[in-house]
Amino acid sequence: MLLLMPAWSAGGFTGVKIVHVNPANAALGRPAVNAAYLLSDAVTGEPRALLDGGELTDRRTAAASVLAARHLARPDARRLLVYGAGRVAAALAECYAAAFALADIAIVSRSGGSAESLAARLREHGLPARATRAPDPAEADIIACATLATEPLVQGAALRPGAHLDLVGAFRPGMREADGEALARATLVVDTRAGAMAEAGDILSAIAEGAIAPGHVVAELSELCRGAHPGRTRADEITAFKSVGWAGEDLAAAVLAATAGRHPSR
Repeated sequence: MLLLMPAWSAGGFTGVKIVHVNPANAALGRPAVNAAYLLSDAVTGEPRALLDGGELTDRRTAAASVLAARHLARPDARRLLVYGAGRVAAALAECYAAAFALADIAIVSRSGGSAESLAARLREHGLPARATRAPDPAEADIIACATLATEPLVQGAALRPGAHLDLVGAFRPGMREADGEALARATLVVDTRAGAMAEAGDILSAIAEGAIAPGHVVAELSELCRGAHPGRTRADEITAFKSVGWAGEDLAAAVLAATAGRHPSR
């Protein structure tokens, strides 16, 4: 897949991310996702920075997930289960550990070796990570999925009361990480409604099966941040955040990275 993600802010900056997604690269020992980001002046059109699009995507994706989790996950969440062992999965584990007092980070992947490698790298940074070949969603407080799966990895019946589900993969209609029951049981928030209803495979499949209706999406991320939706309201509430990526996040992250030196206090 070739993805182009442009964004702009009036009188500020424009940016475009160019992404190649090649799942077969895994067999070659190379990243499945390669990307570059060009940041330009919105007034003159002059280029201001060329950034590693993969690094930018990893960090802004994890930041958006954990921003949502601050509103949706239980504050006392201690056990994180991560499906996937790639760059986004690594960023998610690190970001969640920075926001929650995690006592256990379980990593699972199709290749047990990649899960072991990621767990080892996380332990080098003092994080309580381990690889597992027998994931148990019922034991997790937060379940984060960052894969290219086309069949559900998480079954709704396995979710414990109070769990938070973070679905990062399935950014195309033919992809999927959770079944319809998982979404039906959850208070469901998306990064943007427009993106989710056009691209989120988990949601589109659940709607097609009749498990949920479009109105099951109660809010998008901006509404959580503005307080227009309260987020989690009960300790036993199951919540879910589904993201497909938004170009505005890329632009905000690129501007921050390119201008951080001008703002020492940040």
